[in-house]
This record gives sequence, structure tokens and C-alpha cells, in this order.
Amino acid sequence: MLTRKHLIAVAGVEFDRNGYEGTSFTRLSRSAGVSVGALTFHFSSKAELAFAVEESGRAATRAVVERVMVGGGPALDTLAALVVALGSLIETDPAVRATARLTQERAGAGAGPEWYGCWLPAAGVLLDRARSEGRLRPDADPRPAVLLLAHLVGGTVARVRHGRIRRPGAAVGELRELWRVICRGIASPAEGCGPCRDAPTGNENA
Repeated sequence: MLTRKHLIAVAGVEFDRNGYEGTSFTRLSRSAGVSVGALTFHFSSKAELAFAVEESGRAATRAVVERVMVGGGPALDTLAALVVALGSLIETDPAVRATARLTQERAGAGAGPEWYGCWLPAAGVLLDRARSEGRLRPDADPRPAVLLLAHLVGGTVARVRHGRIRRPGAAVGELRELWRVICRGIASPAEGCGPCRDAPTGNENA
């Protein structure tokens, strides 16, 4: 039975791969194995379907952030867990990658909040908390570190999309190593960085 959930999953793959302009209803119906009429029965326009994909991607991302943030522990350790969780989500959920792409391509054209807004503020909060905990170098500014994380995670989205990361778990492995490099540059020598632990379980994408 054709469901909205199935169509959103198919559309996530297509929007991730081809972007908004490169994805037509004809392509979507072919990928879903249904007629254009059956597709428009559930979604009256491509914009409506794109928004549904974005909502799916944002919801998945917010769920991961919430699970990581309630885990407790030192802020830098929690941030490490968030980086790992995002890597796993990016690698396994095309709707999340599509959301990262669509909310940039469709900015100001009916798209919802940018995907980065689902997790980047939490990263900033954790870095500010790490500074208050005394775990950052005195001269370390959290703001550039947040910007670097945005580029790091955004680059992972692009690398997975373009097939630069193929082996399962490789995106998480890369992010672990890159986070360690960042952490060595901002963490207090006396405190150091804790292990880049996994996010709390409870979602197959986390």
C-alpha cells in the first residue's frame, strides 16, 4: 500500500542526489513505482513534498540532539557524542542529507528553518558550557569552533552524497578523528578531551 511515509523516503533519496531543481514529479513517480496521479494524490506539488522531506529530516535530527543532550557528563564529551551521532545520521538517513540541501536551495521559497539550526545552537551551548567548566584554553573562542563544526558536518554531508564515503561507519570514523584534532586545539591542557563516545542508543540512525 502506497503511503506518505514511503513517498517521503523515496523523495529524500532523489532530493539528496539531484537537488530541488533537478528532481521532477516524473522522476519521483518513477522512483516510487507509482503514477504521477498517485503521487499528486498525496502531495499536490513538488514544494509540498520537499517540505515534508525537510520536516522528516529536521525531526530526525532534533530527536538525536535531544537524546545526546540529556545524557549528561562534561560538555566536551557531550559535544563529541553529538558529532558522532550526526555522522551516523548523515550516513544512514537520506532525508537528513536532503534536508541539509533543500533548506539551502529553497531558502526564502517556502522552506522551513535551515537544517543547521536543528543542531548548531546545541553545539554552541555545549562549547559555552565547556568554557564555564574550565575545560577550554583561556584564549579559545567558542564562536570559531562552532563555525568550524558547521563546515565539518556540512562537508560530511557532501562527501556522503557524492560517494566519497562508502564503507559503513566511515563517516563516523572520520568525524571522530577530526573532532579529536579540533578538541586538541581548544581544550585546556590540564583537562584534555574525553573519549569521543557514542551517542545514547534508542534510534537506529543515532
